[in-house]
Amino acid sequence: MELLLHYVWKHKLFPLTELKTTDGKNVEVIDPGLHNMNAGPDFFNAKIRIGGTLWVGNVEIHDKASDWYLHKHDHDEHYNNVILHVCGTIDSQVKNQKGEYLTQMELPIPDYVLEHYQQLLTLDQYPPCYKIIPQLTKLTIHSWMSALQTERLEQKTEAIVHRVSACDGSWENGYFITLARNYGFGINSDAFETWAMHVPLHDVDHHRDNLFQIEAIFMGQAGLLELGTIPERYQKAALNEGYFSKLRNEYLYLAHKFNLTPIDFKLWKFLRLRPQNFPHIRISQLANSYYQHKAGLSQLIECKSVKALKECLHTSVTPYWETHYTFGSISDKNQKNLSPFSLNLLLINTAIPMLFAYGRYKGDEQLCNRAFDFLDQLKAENNYIVRQWQMVGLHVENAGDSQALIQLKKQYCDHRECLRCRIGYEYMKAPEQK
Repeated sequence: MELLLHYVWKHKLFPLTELKTTDGKNVEVIDPGLHNMNAGPDFFNAKIRIGGTLWVGNVEIHDKASDWYLHKHDHDEHYNNVILHVCGTIDSQVKNQKGEYLTQMELPIPDYVLEHYQQLLTLDQYPPCYKIIPQLTKLTIHSWMSALQTERLEQKTEAIVHRVSACDGSWENGYFITLARNYGFGINSDAFETWAMHVPLHDVDHHRDNLFQIEAIFMGQAGLLELGTIPERYQKAALNEGYFSKLRNEYLYLAHKFNLTPIDFKLWKFLRLRPQNFPHIRISQLANSYYQHKAGLSQLIECKSVKALKECLHTSVTPYWETHYTFGSISDKNQKNLSPFSLNLLLINTAIPMLFAYGRYKGDEQLCNRAFDFLDQLKAENNYIVRQWQMVGLHVENAGDSQALIQLKKQYCDHRECLRCRIGYEYMKAPEQK
C-alpha cells in the first residue's frame, strides 16, 4: 500500500477534503517534489504550505508512521531535512536524528483510486485497463508509445553491448551473435546464441570464399554432424547420399586445424517446431548469408532504406537443403528463403536495434534516427499482444507501435507495474470507469 501512497502523493490524487497535519494545521501541496528512486527521502525539494508558512524540503512516505523507526531513519542525518512525514496511518510520533519531532499528515487514499488500483491488480482480462482506452487522447497514446519504443530499443542495446563485451569489444562479432540469436525465433534463441559464441569467425574468414567449408564449420559447431543426432530412420539415407559424410569429414579436418569444439546437440529443440525453423535450415541460411558478405555490421550500416535493409538480410539455403529439412530426410523442393514474416522479425529484432546500439556507441545520431525511421516504415507485428490491444480500440500503425506494446506487456502489464504506466495513471485518476 505504501507504493500507492507514493503514487497518490506524486500525482496529487488527494481526497476532496482539506489536508491537515496531526496537530490540525492546513496543508497545501504546491509541488510534491522530485521522486527519489535511490537511498534517502522519498521526495526531494517539495514545496508545501503548512499553516500559512511555506516550507521547502524533503518528504518521506510510509504506510504507518512507526515504519520511520523500523527503517532506522531516526539515526540517519539524511532525513533531518524532512519537512513532512506522510502516512496512511499515524500510529506514532517520530523524531529525526537531531531529536526533533516531525510534522506528520495522514493521507487517505480516495476510494475510487483504491478501487481502480485493485481492479488493475486483479482483473483477469488483458489489458485490465481496457475501459479507459477509448477515452485517451491521441497525444497521450502517442507520447507513451514513443517512450516505450525508446525504452525497448535501449533494453535491446544493453543486451547487444553485453554480447560485444563478451567478444572482447568486437562489434562485428556482437552483431553476428545477435543475428544468430534471432534466427532462433524464440524457441531456439538461447541455443543459437550459444552456438554463435562457439563459431570462431576469425578462423571462418580464412575460408570465406568456400561456402561448403563455411557450412561445415557452422553445422559442425552446432553439433549436427554426429551420426547419432540423425533419427535412426534417416541415418542410412544420409550416409548413402554422401553429403553428410562429406560435411563431417571436412569439419573434422577444420576442427583439428582450428582446435574447435562443438556445442551439445541437446541444446536444440525440435518438439512442435515447424520444419522451416529446424536449426539445419536456419544455419544453412546463415552460412549462405555469411558467404555472400551479408552478415557483417559494415554492410548493415551502409543500408539507407528499408529496401536495402531487406536485401542485406535476405538469404536462402544452400542447394542440399532445398530438398531436405534434416540429413537423409527428403522433402518436396521448396523455396527455403527467409519468409517475409521472418525477414520482418529479423529487421525489427536485429538490424534496427543494432543500428541504434552502434549509433549510441559511436555518438552518431543519424544512425539512431535511422533506426526509428525504419520502425515507422515497417509493418506492425501481428501477434496476440498486438491483437489484444487492437480489440480494445488501440490503433497500431507500424512496427514502432507493435514494439511499444510488446514492451508495455512484458515490462509493465506482466509485472502489474500499473503505477509506472501512463495508461494506468489515466485509469487511476478517472473518477468513474463504466
